[in-house]
Amino acid sequence: MAKPMPEQELKAIEAVVSAHPEGIAIQDIQRALEGEIVLRTLQYRLKHLVDEGRLVKEGMRRWARYLPPPDEHEGKALGVPGEELAGEVPISRPAAEILKHVRNPVRSRKPVGYERAFLDAYRPNDTAYLSGEERVHLQEVGTPSSGKLPAGTFAKQILNRMLIDLSWNSSRLEGNTYSLLDTKRLIEFGVEAEGKEQLEAQMILNHKNAIEFLVGSAKEIGINRHTILNLHALLADNLLADAEAPGRLRWMEIGIEKSTFHPLAVPQLIEECFDQILATADAITDPFEQAFFLMVQLPYLQPFDDVNKRVSRLAANIPLIKTNMAPLSFTEVPAKTYTEAMLGVYELNKIDLLKDVFVWAYERSALRSAAVRQSLGEPDPFRLKYRAALRDVIRTIVLERLGRTATLTCIAAWAEKSVKADERDRFREVVENEVLGLHEGNFARYQIKPSQFKAWQDVWRAVGTSGRSLPEK
Repeated sequence: MAKPMPEQELKAIEAVVSAHPEGIAIQDIQRALEGEIVLRTLQYRLKHLVDEGRLVKEGMRRWARYLPPPDEHEGKALGVPGEELAGEVPISRPAAEILKHVRNPVRSRKPVGYERAFLDAYRPNDTAYLSGEERVHLQEVGTPSSGKLPAGTFAKQILNRMLIDLSWNSSRLEGNTYSLLDTKRLIEFGVEAEGKEQLEAQMILNHKNAIEFLVGSAKEIGINRHTILNLHALLADNLLADAEAPGRLRWMEIGIEKSTFHPLAVPQLIEECFDQILATADAITDPFEQAFFLMVQLPYLQPFDDVNKRVSRLAANIPLIKTNMAPLSFTEVPAKTYTEAMLGVYELNKIDLLKDVFVWAYERSALRSAAVRQSLGEPDPFRLKYRAALRDVIRTIVLERLGRTATLTCIAAWAEKSVKADERDRFREVVENEVLGLHEGNFARYQIKPSQFKAWQDVWRAVGTSGRSLPEK
């Protein structure tokens, strides 16, 4: 029989955490206890308190924080019939019942396994997680005012802001402690925040690369194995112990922290269900139903060793990008509510709480995207058409450290080779203006590193009208 936990120690730990409603790290708890409990023992005590529902753990690994349990008044009715509040997300009464279940101590909740019937019961364009009214509402708030445009156009127009917002919010939902400003500096300047784990920077940069993959390949991507496996490979890059795991379906058994759910463990069944999820999602005609279906079924299957929820959140953007809807950036979504919503799917196969989060999050994401889009003005169709070519030629100029005369020669040669005759003069003019307008605040959009920009800038300022600079000594 396991030795009972000493209640006096447990209460001492609770008292320390209660004094920090914003959360406190394990090292700070130990310091507050004046080292009376060794770190390993403290870890066991904290796990016990979390499992008992006496404390709440947020975040992961070294940046995990412990908080007091939710106040007993949290989630009280708002006075709106049928609605309650979880964090800041208004929720329905069925969703409130899910909250009631998942906030019970883990030991009091029934262990459950993967129910394939939950997937089998879904019939594309017959079954619907979102009501017709909800889909119409999302269509209205998510449609930009720019009319019919090629796939991915809207996402490309707001790409710089989308890279920051979606990378930050999706990482934040995984316990990442970077601020929005930290994230902006990391993405635009490659500068890591001081005092943060390198793993956090890797997570954010992986999001950036994955988003660029989706937006840059908007016409080619789809809800298929190629897209989803490569999406996982980008999001999991340098984050998993097994170097071959990124982009590969799971071979091993895994567990879900703070949950009684036990995912599938048989590789053959995982692959069957994975293919069924993709085929089902691809057959759905409504982009919002597609997005939400992926957010439900991909994490429920847990097809990868890790990073499953991140894949589902970015995969949910595929149908939105392809239909030029505002992207889902999970703006302001409370991490705790999102986690509880996923537990409702895992343990009860109930989607009501996750649906409330999805609709609320999309409304806010769409408003933010519209504001960003409005601030940019109307896009130049010519620049949109040659967006990739503009990026490539400017990158070449900077990476090869071309001087002014060599730059003009390079642009002319590029136009001659890659642009239609009647558009070459306009292309050269646009590129020349872009090069002249390069500065420390905008070069990152061309996937140029700070060190590369500085090396080119030194040459650009020094060589005047001469050609290519001499190699650096």
